[in-house]
Amino acid sequence: MKTRILSVLAFLAVSVFTLAAADASGKWTAETPGRDGATMTNTFALKTTGSTLTGTMANQRGENAITDGKVDGDNISFTVILKMGGNERKLNFKGVVSGDSIKFTRSMEGNDSVQEFTAKRSAT
Repeated sequence: MKTRILSVLAFLAVSVFTLAAADASGKWTAETPGRDGATMTNTFALKTTGSTLTGTMANQRGENAITDGKVDGDNISFTVILKMGGNERKLNFKGVVSGDSIKFTRSMEGNDSVQEFTAKRSAT
């Protein structure tokens, strides 16, 4: 009986940890790769609700809403549509949340290149 109770408690502890593991809610800042080796500071304001991720991405070019945001364990993904010069560019983000950092990959629809960067949780 004690073994069964301990097993149930261990399962519950792991379940609670798993549910809380991917709380990406908050402000995150990253230096993202740009043209010719330059970087751009991006701020991600994210909110998780169950398996849904919402928020914005902001930089010196403005603020854009994220769409199609998903949370699956420690993994997050979302899309940002940039409007530049009358054209739209769709950026796809995938990230793994680990404590106060998110390791991201970013790809642009129609382009095979993938860029990696890490965002850090902001204090504010």
